[in-house]
Amino acid sequence: MSDETNQRSFQANLPDPAATREALAEIFINAAQATRAAAKKALAPPTALTFDPADKAGAMFNFALSLMTQPTVLVEAQQKAFAEWSSLWTATLRRMGGQAADPVIEPARGDRRFSDPAWTEQPLFEHLKQSYLLAGRQMNELVAKVDNVDPDTRLRVAFILRQYLDAVAPTNFALTNPEALRKSLETGGVNLLGGLANLLADVATDKGIVERRAADTFELGVNIAATPGDVVYQNTLFQLIQYAPTTPQVARRPLLYVPPLVNKYYLMDLQPKSSLLKWLVDEGRTVFVVSWVNPGPELRDKDLASYVVEGVVEAMNAVRDATGEPDVDLAAFCMGGTLAACAAAYLAAKGEADRVGSLTMIGTLLEFSDLREWAVFMGAGDMEALHRNVHSKGYIESHDLQKLFSLMRANDLIWSSVVNHYLLDKEAPPSDILYWFADGARIPAAFLRTYGENMLKGDQLKNPGAVVLQGTPLDLGKVTAPVFVISLKDDHVSAWEATYSGARMFGGPARFLLGGSGHNAGVINPPSANKHGFWTNAALPDDAEGWMATAAKQDGSWWPEWRTWLTEQDADTKPARKVGEGKLKAIEPAPGSYVRGQ
Repeated sequence: MSDETNQRSFQANLPDPAATREALAEIFINAAQATRAAAKKALAPPTALTFDPADKAGAMFNFALSLMTQPTVLVEAQQKAFAEWSSLWTATLRRMGGQAADPVIEPARGDRRFSDPAWTEQPLFEHLKQSYLLAGRQMNELVAKVDNVDPDTRLRVAFILRQYLDAVAPTNFALTNPEALRKSLETGGVNLLGGLANLLADVATDKGIVERRAADTFELGVNIAATPGDVVYQNTLFQLIQYAPTTPQVARRPLLYVPPLVNKYYLMDLQPKSSLLKWLVDEGRTVFVVSWVNPGPELRDKDLASYVVEGVVEAMNAVRDATGEPDVDLAAFCMGGTLAACAAAYLAAKGEADRVGSLTMIGTLLEFSDLREWAVFMGAGDMEALHRNVHSKGYIESHDLQKLFSLMRANDLIWSSVVNHYLLDKEAPPSDILYWFADGARIPAAFLRTYGENMLKGDQLKNPGAVVLQGTPLDLGKVTAPVFVISLKDDHVSAWEATYSGARMFGGPARFLLGGSGHNAGVINPPSANKHGFWTNAALPDDAEGWMATAAKQDGSWWPEWRTWLTEQDADTKPARKVGEGKLKAIEPAPGSYVRGQ
């Protein structure tokens, strides 16, 4: 970019009077709403945090003590930093003098914050970018090098450091973001007035999150969660949806999908072109889906056992009534997979193991010793704080869960919205997956407590008989149905190395497949998109690294691979089943009323 082009790109204009009036009006309205929200909060009883800040502060203090006792580590870090900063300043001076200079550091692959051309074409912004990246790398290296720090402390310090670095990125500030500067000069600062109005509107919601602003594009049952079908059963915990067939013949064995509790079920039924559920129906499957209720205080006592027995097992009973088939292909995602595995073990303990024809778990943890960054919120103080938070309400709020998930990908889920909505005052492009992410669900207090005791903190599911549901001990080794474990390579919720062990816990034949991309995007991977790829390996060695060492990379989507595996388990077919032709009649059209519960 030439100097003349650079100057033109930062020309100032006078603000548009009409746009200014509109922005100021929004500021006054939203400020009044924020003031009312603040007053209401001040009069309400204080709400406990969902985590323990003292736990994080203690980790920082212990790390600082360890660093103080190792001055040589600090001296070595300072010497290296001096050399790196000297190289950066030398490169910057060369660039300012019109000479070429290789960058000292580059953004990590996938870091979209510095995509604006000014970050590489203008020496000042190039220096600012590299200074930020270099300082961040040096601080992370220091955290990694200090000895005599226990793994939990190091994990917490690294997590806090990442949150700090994400927050202070130059892209997050109007004066150091070239796109925001241009927009401010072009509009005469009206974008910043609009951004202030957006900020006040978010404050008024009292959720503590940046609301994603996008065009009102999606409507449940119309262009998202729109696969035709009907609710055929419901109880206090869930509605059961049966989808209408689209093929003359269907697989004999029906398929039941169990979603996690954290979000609504329709991650698997986004727009028709990317809906896994619609694809399964079009592939000749009779598909049923559990749609969990969004619980209120009346369900505060529904625990892990309730969701397994009154949820998954009861849904299997309903599928049997609807189809007359004694067994199902049980498929589940994330926490739903943990519930499905518990249900399979529960039925096996009852002498009904053959009711599960096959079990597929996607992005599912069954062994919880490796929670990665999620362990930051699993300290004893954190669990006590969480229980205090949910005690009075009887559930955890969906936006509190959303905040925790957002912290794991703060640049994508927090700071990108800060830039778009507060600095640039622009709408985000429509995204079905982010629409779904924002449509969260609550979780009952008793479930949080028992899931934490048995799984997250107790890590008992891997131990035969250690988890007992309604007097029935669970043993995954007694589940003899074929098992297919699908994980995602860049999963930030359930690390694939941690999920791998689940494939080795069962008593029947098992397969492990590794898909590309992340926890959500890697699942929504229709064959027509032909992206991400996946890895396969018929062997199941002792550890994930051994599996990956001999795995074969495949192109495209893993969906057809799963379909082939399902057919291998039971290739029998029968005429398509119409909704309501069995013992269960249609109650209301899909997606049902439970998914709309706020």
